[in-house]
Amino acid sequence: MNKILLTLLASALGVAAAPGVNWPNWRGPNHDGSSPETALPAVFSPTEKVKWVTDLPGPSAATPVVWNDRVFVSSTDAATKKLKAFCLERATGRVLWQKDIADAFGRDDRSNFASPSPVTDGKRVYFYYGTGDLLALDMDGSKVWARNIQKDYGTFAFLWTYSTSPLLHNGTLYIQVLQRDTPVDRSRPLATTEGNKPIESYLLALDAADGKEQWRQVRPCDAKVESRESFASPVPSAIGQREEILITGGDCITGHDPKTGRELWRWGTWNPTHIGHWRLVPSPVSGGGVVLACAPKGAPVFAFKAGQSGTLDVEKGFAWKSEQREVSTDVSTPLFYKGRFYVLNSDRRMLSCVEPSGKILWTGELGGRAKFEASPTGADGKIYMMNHSGEVHVVAAGDTFKKIHVAAMGGDGDRDLRSAVAVAHGELFIRTGTKLWCVGN
Repeated sequence: MNKILLTLLASALGVAAAPGVNWPNWRGPNHDGSSPETALPAVFSPTEKVKWVTDLPGPSAATPVVWNDRVFVSSTDAATKKLKAFCLERATGRVLWQKDIADAFGRDDRSNFASPSPVTDGKRVYFYYGTGDLLALDMDGSKVWARNIQKDYGTFAFLWTYSTSPLLHNGTLYIQVLQRDTPVDRSRPLATTEGNKPIESYLLALDAADGKEQWRQVRPCDAKVESRESFASPVPSAIGQREEILITGGDCITGHDPKTGRELWRWGTWNPTHIGHWRLVPSPVSGGGVVLACAPKGAPVFAFKAGQSGTLDVEKGFAWKSEQREVSTDVSTPLFYKGRFYVLNSDRRMLSCVEPSGKILWTGELGGRAKFEASPTGADGKIYMMNHSGEVHVVAAGDTFKKIHVAAMGGDGDRDLRSAVAVAHGELFIRTGTKLWCVGN
């Protein structure tokens, strides 16, 4: 039966074929972890509702991204110790192309250099790695441009593996590097070895078409040692006609003009005693007229009225902060879905539903033994989140806490899994240690 006959049949039956929604970056089409997709499976397993599964050569915390008929995945190769980029056919999981990016794997035993997620606009796909390697490929895998952020702007100064994902917004690629101001190891004996320049934290804007610098905004802070380090990613936010790029790290949150990098507003600090080991992982999230910034190590979540200017008062500058210890996250970025925030407590294995006003509707226990460090995804009235061992928990989004299902998608030896579940075209894309699963009804 050809496409014309199928269309006529659908019209005769009164069926409207809704186009699928893409998942172009690690937090989805709205940059908040949500998708308008519907008809997604609530119950599934490695033997149920699986459309395909593709083996990958090594682990990665990167979230897959999806554009129409293609799925893009960053990965390591455990055998060759290389960093790789993959493009899969969405319908079958078949590898359309793959690229060797660098001869590197990782620098600690908890993560690797393939942790940043790719991003795409349907014209090009951008892969970024903890080595600083950044490249733009067309949809067929041909290189458009490439550069290395460490070579161009100085060696990264992080205790753990740099893992910030790039942001693609209105034709500009934003790269966040919030790092300590002293070297971590002996590879740089002094902080000023490279051209007598200090180690700076910065937000970088590149032209997505050719990779050329548009601006580089130095981003100072008063944090000490490891607390200067941020593994969060930049996020766009809009209130009225004003757009800004939100970044968190260095014990504070700032909003920046997307066109110039100029700092529009700032608040800090959740660390008034300057504890030196409070590195930051969760990215900011915007919704319901407020912006959330999550302090680490069991500290509160802070909410700010969107659209402010200048340096906000430390004690009065925020709209509210969470008072219950359960409403906190050390690693996972909160989800904003259907007018509510969902905060996943990484260590306590609890999920909280919070209104933009700060009112806590519920907090529920997810159970299990493994930690949650992946960020939650919301779609089709459900919330999907994967723990360290690859168990995908499905919870209802609504007025009360309701657990729906737990799917054990992880394999033997899987640990420290952090990839968020991607949602696109009626399907779930679940990245475990060495497999990518496509699950759908």
